[in-house]
Amino acid sequence: MALDLQQELKQAHALLDQLPPAKLGAVRSLLEVMLDDDEDEELTEEDRRALRASAEYFRNGGQGIPFEQVVAELGFTMEQIRGARPKK
Repeated sequence: MALDLQQELKQAHALLDQLPPAKLGAVRSLLEVMLDDDEDEELTEEDRRALRASAEYFRNGGQGIPFEQVVAELGFTMEQIRGARPKK
């Protein structure tokens, strides 16, 4: 059952009250990004061309690169990406 807006706000505030200052700053930054109006920007013709080219590539059998492969090629491990601290 969905919570009503007031209950959602109460729970969100309660969780924010439990965060240490460093994490609170990160959440604030995330909220600012979520509220940023840039999502309403129109696509440029260059954007549209790139999207059409990408769709065509995949329609013609093109394949993406697995995320794990990209991570490895950049010299990271999946544990690092997931936030696990390396063992010393």
